[in-house]
Amino acid sequence: MATPSLRGRLVRLANPRKPILKPNKPLILANRVGSRRREKGEATCITEMSVMMACWKQNEFRDEACSKEIKDFFDCSFKAQEAGKMRLIQESLGQSGSLPPSKMTKLLQRFPNKSHLS
Repeated sequence: MATPSLRGRLVRLANPRKPILKPNKPLILANRVGSRRREKGEATCITEMSVMMACWKQNEFRDEACSKEIKDFFDCSFKAQEAGKMRLIQESLGQSGSLPPSKMTKLLQRFPNKSHLS
């Protein structure tokens, strides 16, 4: 965090209850949030896939010679799919800690803020 300027420090010393910065917009929540795209997860099983492809290349793309590498790759992809399903279930139950923008907008519109301060 940046340190406040000398002028800001002097204002705070002169009157400690006065805020240093004045907001340019009213400090109330909007009745909706922007619909942003959810972040994509990172790639999984890259190591297993590269080992499998290197084995295929060495053995002229024969599956029989690379059965262990193929099995390792499929096991890893299965585990990644299961982890993704569990994450989706947790998000749908609200256990992930954050709501998607559509649900957040629905809640904010249900309980709108007053446009004026009283």
